[in-house]
Amino acid sequence: MLAAAFAPLSLVSFPEAETVAAAKNAAPRVGRARIVAAGDLMQHMPQVSAARRSDGRYDYRESFRHVARYFREADLAIVNLETTLSDEGPYSGYPCFRSPSAVADAMRDMNIDLALMANNHCCDRGARGIVSTADILDSRGIARTGVYRDSLDYASNNVAYLERGGIAFAVVNYTYGTNGIPVPRGTIVNLLDTVAMARDLASIDRRRADCVIAAVHWGNEYERRPNAEQRAVAAFLKRHGVDLIIGSHPHVAQPFEMESDGGVTLYSLGNFVSNQRKRYCAGGLVAVIDVTLAPDGELSYSTDIVPVWVMCPDYAILPPEVGDTLRMSADSRRAYERFMSDTRELLGI
Repeated sequence: MLAAAFAPLSLVSFPEAETVAAAKNAAPRVGRARIVAAGDLMQHMPQVSAARRSDGRYDYRESFRHVARYFREADLAIVNLETTLSDEGPYSGYPCFRSPSAVADAMRDMNIDLALMANNHCCDRGARGIVSTADILDSRGIARTGVYRDSLDYASNNVAYLERGGIAFAVVNYTYGTNGIPVPRGTIVNLLDTVAMARDLASIDRRRADCVIAAVHWGNEYERRPNAEQRAVAAFLKRHGVDLIIGSHPHVAQPFEMESDGGVTLYSLGNFVSNQRKRYCAGGLVAVIDVTLAPDGELSYSTDIVPVWVMCPDYAILPPEVGDTLRMSADSRRAYERFMSDTRELLGI
């Protein structure tokens, strides 16, 4: 009976020893992923009207048709959603945005993976707008970060962990403010608070994150150069382990920086789509960033910047390979060429 109480030696397993041996024998991990990021996705009322079809439905696919391929070809596609979403009207534009849920349908159609929600218009429709926007994005399978229904939502989504191409990403999102609208009771908006930001970045599980991305709504509207506060916040984020910074809010493009020790800072991608038509505002940048993870764990980056311009009346977003040859009115051609010239001169591309 005593002998039967013991398993044969060949059947005894030692999980800890097996784990250590597997780790020693594992090949070095490598990865490659393409991030595509766009600026402010806005919805002024002329855009809502342009998307309305004869049967009363809304369809935004025409607006994104010419740039959709960039996002569909990405491993991780990110956009700043600068409006609230609702399944029913009445809809509204500036100063308090409320847009059709069909915006999220178009985002899903072009394979947007992550919506950045922390911006100065996130509280435009109070708690109801925050909840409906989160619900609509969730129902379309679009991840989100920066604004939360409640503390449970915050705990689940404050750091968005996504793995693409063998690289693990962690994304956090902050805004300078909410246009003076109080954050509704019970909801949470990530504000530009260095104490909270440092706490968030320290909480990131580095076993789940090779690359840390911070998306920041900051700066002064219509200024084409980053200001001292933006640079100070960027330096703070870098000191706390951020690799890639994606900026929004100025509604105009600002220069980007490739750090000598790795990492990228995109100070402002400008407007992805909006009804702002004045010089410098009628378009923005789409950033295409290839991230490579080497066997030694080091990350390297290759960045391509694509200027995009918005053509009315359909609010079609035009990259150069389309806009350079697309038939358009003489006025539109002049505006398009001036925007492209201004942007290339600013960025030195």
